[in-house]
Amino acid sequence: MSPPEATGGGLGGGDAAAAGAGRAGAGKALVIIPTYDERENIPKLVPLVLAQDPRIEILIIDDNSPDGTGPLADEMARSEPRLHVLHRAGKLGLGTAYIAGFRWGIERGYDSLQEMDADFSHDPSHLPQFLDAIQQYDVVLGSRYLDARVTVVNWPIKRLLLSYYANVYARVVTGLPVWDATGGFKCFRREVLEALPLDRVESEGYAFQIEMSFRAWRRGFRLGEIPIVFVDRTLGESKMSKRIVREAVLKVWKLRWLDLRRRL
Repeated sequence: MSPPEATGGGLGGGDAAAAGAGRAGAGKALVIIPTYDERENIPKLVPLVLAQDPRIEILIIDDNSPDGTGPLADEMARSEPRLHVLHRAGKLGLGTAYIAGFRWGIERGYDSLQEMDADFSHDPSHLPQFLDAIQQYDVVLGSRYLDARVTVVNWPIKRLLLSYYANVYARVVTGLPVWDATGGFKCFRREVLEALPLDRVESEGYAFQIEMSFRAWRRGFRLGEIPIVFVDRTLGESKMSKRIVREAVLKVWKLRWLDLRRRL
């Protein structure tokens, strides 16, 4: 059974969605890439991302990587004006890294702000599709399961089934009208992030992705999905953990409760 059309609903009705759909293009675009021990990937990833569109700039948010990712990113930024680096004191989590990146980008007037992993599981060649789609939608999600078609490469069947049915579970509990609520390749209009209470967002990992989309949708912003091919990392180590999975299982119920109590 397919999700309903991914339009705005709930708090704020359709006003925000209608305003978003009528605004002009992607404008100045920021791709936010959190890093922790990604020294092998960053020198290859940065030029590929920047080559996709001249409007794109990159913000690397490094959590004091022991492998020297941060200093390497600083060195690259000295010769590349479209690359920026934000350093944090330690491994503070993916969700807080993106929140820091959103605040950084909002303060500097970027029109669209994009989440992206550093491990090449998110193919930079999809970035122009996001920039096209954000002209129509307020939030664009890169979907691994659009129309029930699985576009994931190199995952063990156990992890694939966990991810797929986690999305079914999230849709049933929250009502989110999207196929892939847990994916981390997504793009926001600045206006969406300005409207969300970022200081209340406390999730990490899968739960962070669900929470951000749910809060936007319930405020009437329009969600859209584009198909992506997700390839499991070939260098470095996965950041996935049982704690992240448990958080997602419980967080969807908290979001539903907050929404019912009008406290979202």
